[in-house]
Amino acid sequence: MQKPQIGMWMYQNGGGTEIENKLSYQLQDRNINVIKNIDLKNAVAHNGSLYCHDINLNQLDLFFSYNAGNQTHHQTYIYKELNKSIPMINNFEAFDLTEDKFRTSHLLNQHSITCSDYLLCGSENILKIYDQFQAWGNQAILKSLHGWGGKDLIKINNRKELQNILQSNFFKENPTHYFERVIKNDFTDYRIDIVNNEFIACYGRKAAKGSWKTNVTAGGKVIPREANDEIVNIALQAAKACQLEIAGVDILFDIERQQYVVLEVNGIPAFATPQQEKSGLNFNTKKIDAIVQLIDEKVHEHRQNYYNNVIRRETENEY
Repeated sequence: MQKPQIGMWMYQNGGGTEIENKLSYQLQDRNINVIKNIDLKNAVAHNGSLYCHDINLNQLDLFFSYNAGNQTHHQTYIYKELNKSIPMINNFEAFDLTEDKFRTSHLLNQHSITCSDYLLCGSENILKIYDQFQAWGNQAILKSLHGWGGKDLIKINNRKELQNILQSNFFKENPTHYFERVIKNDFTDYRIDIVNNEFIACYGRKAAKGSWKTNVTAGGKVIPREANDEIVNIALQAAKACQLEIAGVDILFDIERQQYVVLEVNGIPAFATPQQEKSGLNFNTKKIDAIVQLIDEKVHEHRQNYYNNVIRRETENEY
């Protein structure tokens, strides 16, 4: 019987290559072959199959995609189609959901998970924007629906700034706009890593002096933090609601309302960089072990389903 074989696309910066190698070695120890660098930007569809570098992707037992910074429309288009044939981590529906800030917050609200108050509306509904802005104390954050890393965020501090935005070409040329209430906080957050419904790690991020963004790519820095049961349970509930196999849940403490608030749910939470590991962030081994176990389970479930379908078809043909 041929050994299971998976495809992998892993980010390479910040220690990603070393993480990829450790994942591959552990999977090979479990008799699972790994084909690295399957970048779906190079994938093509032809005669009912998907190919990348002459590899028939439909014949893989699983595809592991872990590269947040280099997603293109073509890749996500192929991602969606491929997930109809083989298991993916994360599955496409969950990945696609958490790439959209509004859809994520909307779903969390429907599951009674506290997140920031929000407003989604079209460019024509300016009166509603003004009304909600006033209800939030004349402050709001305008977010791109699909931005990441603290990009495309505009903090609006007064009515004049809101008016300027509403009159801008950017606002008029975009049909849909997503606003969130400004959460009063101490400019730090919690990042909770979850793999396969298991708590992996907690650390924090602190905004740079004079900034309100905690994202590392926006100048924030990683800080040690201890998780309490409440935060972990919130993160587990958020990951489960989004149906993510791997999740990084960002949580703020709302000083005004005295409660924890889910800020974002990320489908590709980064591993600790070598520099962060030296400073005491030491969850990589636990996270790698959990991902390897998850892949192993998914691969063997896929194999078993395949053989069950073969037996079922053979039995049907006999009759």
